[in-house]
Amino acid sequence: MAAIRILATALCLLASTAAFAEDPLPRAKPEEVGLSPERLARIGATLKADIEAGRIPGAVIAIARHGKLVMLDSYGWRDKAAGVAMTTDTIFNIASMTKPMTTVGALMLYEQGKILIDDPLSKYFPKFAQMCVAVRDAGEPTAETVPANRQITIQDLLRHTSGLIYGGRGTTLVHKMYPAGSGDAARDYDGSAFLDKLASLPLLYQPATVWDYGFGLDVMGLTIESITRQTLGQYLQANLFTPLGMTDTGFSIPADKADRYAKPLPIDPDTGKPQARSPELTQPLKFECGGGCAASTASDYLRFATMLMNHGRFGEAQLLSRKTVDYMLSDQLGPNIKNLVGNADPTRADYGFGLGLAVRTTPGVVRMMGSVGQFSWPGASGTDWWVDPKEELAVVYLSAAPGPIRWHYRQLINALVYQAIVD
Repeated sequence: MAAIRILATALCLLASTAAFAEDPLPRAKPEEVGLSPERLARIGATLKADIEAGRIPGAVIAIARHGKLVMLDSYGWRDKAAGVAMTTDTIFNIASMTKPMTTVGALMLYEQGKILIDDPLSKYFPKFAQMCVAVRDAGEPTAETVPANRQITIQDLLRHTSGLIYGGRGTTLVHKMYPAGSGDAARDYDGSAFLDKLASLPLLYQPATVWDYGFGLDVMGLTIESITRQTLGQYLQANLFTPLGMTDTGFSIPADKADRYAKPLPIDPDTGKPQARSPELTQPLKFECGGGCAASTASDYLRFATMLMNHGRFGEAQLLSRKTVDYMLSDQLGPNIKNLVGNADPTRADYGFGLGLAVRTTPGVVRMMGSVGQFSWPGASGTDWWVDPKEELAVVYLSAAPGPIRWHYRQLINALVYQAIVD
């Protein structure tokens, strides 16, 4: 038995697992779409070496160019401790990759005239009508407050300019008042109690003055629930997941899929701290947080990414208008908003921000390759994706690697994918 276990381990580490997921797009050979097979092979070689070195448990990567799938491969372990190999249909916590999906859900309501981008949040939740903002002393927020100059709007929620910040992203007096993040909020509060909590706290900034990471998309998800009288998961299932064929995406992991749910390494290889799935989606959430509580697969998310690259269309389904998608993917910050995107994710420093995701506004300066117009937003659980419309390129990279090491892999996979372009 020991010999069999050793052989299985070797096979898992030395070769990518055969694809089990249904292909989300027609297949093509890399050379048919301007990619070098030899250069693409560097991705697998690098990941296999890092898995063997104990840097990450495993990974799945999907790459499409010119509308054709050229790579859908899995490496390493879905559950290393249990000796379960990774497969391409593995389900991952995608954390903040939930945000762009919630944004699309909100924009569908916008297209139906049920919300407007400039609507005040208080139109849906009156408790947010009279928000206060922390007064600053030598730059540091204090316990003293002043009334907000204007109300939080739907646009503020979608572009992170509401002042409703993540408590875990800072150490100030105001940060300590807030829940740490989306998953923590969904574990500790139901939707109503969560909104009551936020409405009782001072904003860190005046609305529409600073981009800072926070609960905007969680509040947006609850706004969607208020309008539609459905849970966020029910609404997105009917209007986004089902039309796109995203069969393994949602806010819970049912029992019949639990064996496909990826686990991180028990101990972070860099910090030495314990790691676990968060949130644990085999257990019910108190509310379905639109900012970070979904799970998905590489195939499912590639369908979503391709829909955005195709101006709202996937196959026969037209989910959003071309102009709505153009608006979502345009920089929404402008010169009067302080841009702190790099504080949330150093690999996206110097990006602009659209609605629910980052957008690249310059060919240089930023820390990764790509084209102006590239859009993306990764997840703290170790997942990433991006679309480069100029190159007609869509990439989804999923790994259960939630520590600081995730920033390394965002840059690494970016470099390994772009260096394979040879046309």
